[in-house]
Amino acid sequence: MGVLERVAVALLAITQNKLRAFLTMLGIIVGVGAVIAMIGIGEGSKRASLAIVRNMGSNMLTIFPGAPGRHTHHGPQAVGAAEILKDDDAALIQTELGESTVRAATPQVQTTRPVIYQNLSFITHVQGTGPEFQVIRNWNLEAGRCFTDIEVRGMALRCVIGQTVKANLFPDGEDPLGKTLRIGGLPFEIIGLLERKGAGMWGDQDDVVVAPYTTVMRKVMGRDTIQRIMVSAHDGEADLAEAEIVALLRQHLKVPESQENPFNIRKQEEIAQALDRQAGLLTALLAVAASISLLVGGIGISNIMLVSVTERTQEIGVRRAMGATRRDILWQFLTETVVLSLLGGLVGVGCALGAILVLGRFQIPAVTEGWAILLGLGFSGLVGLAAGFLPALKAARLDVIDALRYE
Repeated sequence: MGVLERVAVALLAITQNKLRAFLTMLGIIVGVGAVIAMIGIGEGSKRASLAIVRNMGSNMLTIFPGAPGRHTHHGPQAVGAAEILKDDDAALIQTELGESTVRAATPQVQTTRPVIYQNLSFITHVQGTGPEFQVIRNWNLEAGRCFTDIEVRGMALRCVIGQTVKANLFPDGEDPLGKTLRIGGLPFEIIGLLERKGAGMWGDQDDVVVAPYTTVMRKVMGRDTIQRIMVSAHDGEADLAEAEIVALLRQHLKVPESQENPFNIRKQEEIAQALDRQAGLLTALLAVAASISLLVGGIGISNIMLVSVTERTQEIGVRRAMGATRRDILWQFLTETVVLSLLGGLVGVGCALGAILVLGRFQIPAVTEGWAILLGLGFSGLVGLAAGFLPALKAARLDVIDALRYE
């Protein structure tokens, strides 16, 4: 008996009891669908997270005061090192490395303050930075302009706002350009509106007011030192830029060779790699958890096939009496269980694709992975093969005479 003939016989046996066949396949359907859907959700979440990180800035490096390993809510920080970085360090990096590895560098400070427009108030992030932040963060303006270096040096009371701030302070769609909002009692003229950026690593990126760092640092926060320096490296040169910045700052700060760096540099790509590893582990765990239902489905198939062997004992006896070998019987039942399992796997694939489509409509990141479909179908076939071996072996070992006498 050839393979196609065995498959035809298996399909005929399956269709003789459609309800039982469907219930038998149900565990495989759920298992395969869950594996593909879980992998799709994991991969979709991974891609969305990486897109968010890369959307925050191209080849961005952030320099924090303090040796690595000490942290505050602003980033790594060593005790007594809060004033190690000066605002002119950013200009030094830009001047010295601008022709080699660095595209732009700017000082930055950040605080959270209520901003007020007329009778409306909204608590938001107020970032103090230089005009270079547009290049570093890869952030364009939807309308208006950014503040200039002259306005930074003059501590001008001008700002650029994000879309979330606009929606909360100008709910009627009023044009914010030229209007005046108040931060800490100070009147800031709105001169620009940022394009929508979306979610970021630490929340809504559009929930921000950006102003000259000199103004925010001295007039709003009442301090004389910056919190960090943001740098954008040329494409593919983030590692080299990091090495050159370390050498430049150590020389500028006169750090002895035996002493560790009094600052810490965090690369955006390192965050992306960490997220990639975490997402890969999460996807693997989700797939393993979903695979358990496949094993349960395999146990169900094995139980049903054992019952089927008992019910079809006379049929087995007749086939043996007509010349079928033990191997023929073995392959007949193995083929039946594999076909049953693969049919369940195909239905599970369809359910998974439908689920991913529905999740996409609800803005839940999920993607269809071809390798996940092949994995699910392959696993379902292996489960069917393993589940059917014991019933097939039992059928093959039946004595011909006993099988013909069985009632």
